[in-house]
Amino acid sequence: MTTIGSKEKRLVQEVLGNIQAVDTQAVRKMLTNELVDLNKKIIVLDDDPTGVQTVHGISVYTDWSVESLERGFEEENAMFFILTNSRGFTAAETEKAHTKIATNIVEAAKKQNKEFIVISRGDSTLRGHYPLETEVLKGTIEAALDIQYDGEVILPFFKEGGRYTVDNIHYVQYEEYLVPAGETEFAKDRTFGYSSSHLGEWVEEQTKGAFKAENTTYISLESLRTLDIETITNQLLQVSDFNKVVVNAVDYVDVEVFVIALIKAMKSGKQFMFRSAAALTKVMGGVSDKALLKREELIQEETNHGGLILVGSHVKKTTEQLEVLKTGDFIEFIEFDSHLVLQPDKFQEEIDRVIETTENFIRSGKTVTVYTRRERLDLGEGKKEEELKLSVKISDAVTSIVQRLTVRPNYIVAKGGITSSDIGTKGLQVKRATVAGQIQPGIPVWVTGEESKFPGMAYIIFPGNVGAVTTLKDTVDILNN
Repeated sequence: MTTIGSKEKRLVQEVLGNIQAVDTQAVRKMLTNELVDLNKKIIVLDDDPTGVQTVHGISVYTDWSVESLERGFEEENAMFFILTNSRGFTAAETEKAHTKIATNIVEAAKKQNKEFIVISRGDSTLRGHYPLETEVLKGTIEAALDIQYDGEVILPFFKEGGRYTVDNIHYVQYEEYLVPAGETEFAKDRTFGYSSSHLGEWVEEQTKGAFKAENTTYISLESLRTLDIETITNQLLQVSDFNKVVVNAVDYVDVEVFVIALIKAMKSGKQFMFRSAAALTKVMGGVSDKALLKREELIQEETNHGGLILVGSHVKKTTEQLEVLKTGDFIEFIEFDSHLVLQPDKFQEEIDRVIETTENFIRSGKTVTVYTRRERLDLGEGKKEEELKLSVKISDAVTSIVQRLTVRPNYIVAKGGITSSDIGTKGLQVKRATVAGQIQPGIPVWVTGEESKFPGMAYIIFPGNVGAVTTLKDTVDILNN
């Protein structure tokens, strides 16, 4: 594989400061006109609950039954989310789930007599079951319907998290620097690691050479910023054989211009699958901007109880944010010795201890942070799936804290994708939630449904890899002041 482009970290201002400005109002007007005629239900399959981090007023269903999908199709909104939590699955579990999801989507669509678009919302730092998920979706849907997917759009841009694609290289922002994604801690993920930052090379790496970087279509910032919609549309019209389309983007306007061309290509009969971060869903769903949520919008039922913060994510950013949170003076901290998972009896004793202590603090009006041991459990080489299964057991234990609570916290914050998914679906027993908006950029808030353990509660889903070191403390301060 040839190396394409610079892979060194670069100053943010150096990269983003010289990009051509564009008339955003004109673009927004063109986009609105195109979306009016789209007339397809957008179904976002979210591999953990953080994918709603750019939207508001949108439903999230926590199962993929035909009944839930039909409810989604019947909504007035152009888009709804299905939480798959597949980033916490093994490859076999993911394949089985996505086969079922695609089958049920087709059944619901036929019952409702509606066309649809499927977006596979994945991590903006490129971790997850790719290309497995979109390949299973493609194969299952094509076998059931008379359609053929021409290509797949790759768009991991996510401004709120500092994820930018420039010259086809995907970057992660660290303070004043942009670091190629392949050079970050996320690329060293034990389950979903990778080495390529150039997205064409990343596709080639992930597909084990089945799709080549040289056959990938690249949508350049130059074309987007000069509003060369005709060229971009023609590029999309040439895509075939499920080859990939990499979209460069440093701001929402780039995604908006791309979607204008995309809809034109789709109206000409082209069919695309999507693997994207959260920005594309906001644009394609026609979701308006909304100010960050304030405390009075979040706490609908005041109690004299404390809040509950659960920290499961092990990425470096989460640990740094936890350390800053510990400088606060109104929170009690409980370390959960998650490594005892290797000793079942002691593990159960530890769970019981944490739950009893947590409940007593919340009832007395104190906010509690429960966090797992910060060291990763390391079983050695070649044990990825075993480690994933143990991490699920640990997540189940953290989830049981919420399951066994007999007192209603004032709010719940969950840190980390797998953690927040399990707490939402198993702990809070949410079947359908509404996204209220964001408490901080990229940090979504669900309002739990009537069927849940604590109806109408603000449930803050805090991704492991989002925010500055102070953002977790800032978020908790908002909820407590």
